[in-house]
Parts: sequence; C-alpha cells; structure tokens
Amino acid sequence: MVRASASLMAALRAARGVGLASWCIGAGAVRSAVWDALHGYTAPSRVDDVDLVYFELPAQPGRDAALERALCLALPGVAWEVTNQATVHEWFRDALQMQVEPLLSLEAGVATWPEYATCVGVTLNADDGIGVLAPHGLEDLFALRLRHNPARADAATYRQRLGSKRFTERWPLVTAA
Repeated sequence: MVRASASLMAALRAARGVGLASWCIGAGAVRSAVWDALHGYTAPSRVDDVDLVYFELPAQPGRDAALERALCLALPGVAWEVTNQATVHEWFRDALQMQVEPLLSLEAGVATWPEYATCVGVTLNADDGIGVLAPHGLEDLFALRLRHNPARADAATYRQRLGSKRFTERWPLVTAA
C-alpha cells in the first residue's frame, strides 16, 4: 500500500534525502494511504501535511525548521511538519502548559499519538526497503478502527479530532470507539 501511493513514496524519498539517522513519516499520511487502499479509492485523499518525526540528541535549536526548508526544496508543494521527538516535552510545556516526561526514542514518540490506528510510521531504507514502526501493532489500522490512545491525548482531544478530521465521512468503513 505504501509503494502504491506515489505521493507517499515521493515524501519518503525526500525524507530519506535529508540524512536523518532515526526518522519516519507517520500519522495521517500513512493512515490515509492505507485507508484509501482499503476503501478502493483510486485518487489519494488530501492530507493537510506530511509529518516527519525523528529522534536526535542533543537537540539543536532551529533544526526542525531547517529540515522543513530542505524538504520543501526537495519536494515543493508539500506541507511538511517536522518534529524532533526528543523535544516534544518542551512543546507540551510551552504551548499547553503541561508537564510530560521527555521521550527516549522515536518509537516512544510514535506510541503517544492520539489514536492507535495513527501510531504508525514508515521509513525508506537505503536499499529502498520499507520499514514499519508500529508500537501498538497494525491491527487497528487495517481493521479500519479508531480507538483513543490515552498516552498523551485526553478523551476531549480525541473527540475533537473525530469531529474535525471527519474520519468516518472520508472513509465510511471506519468505526470509531
């Protein structure tokens, strides 16, 4: 399904090109590609952005923005959102006034995303092999099932996402718990 998505493959090639050691493209870009395929859609669903997450210590100020610029040059027309998972706790502190523990790995970051079906990332290896990072498994993604992951997002945030993302309107076979 990943290889069948021209837009996701182009994003993976661009992401691989920035030379990060520990990274993946995840969340909506992956979920949308899989659910489009499972629904038999021939045209890809629109994604708001492509989330490239990585884990790098020591964290360098301005690194996310520099990577976004490089990715925009490599693949113009894509809205990139780049986040070092090693600094997510700082975003929670500054943007949400919440204290959360620092993440210790890329996988730990992916494991905290709001829905289990969204906790999936893919990479493109040097030999063009596809790597999959799915800390909670792939069952919810392939079962077209949305369930709240309480690791970081509260129930209100999950409900808000269900409404704003319009999952069941875009993919009518999806069930939400």
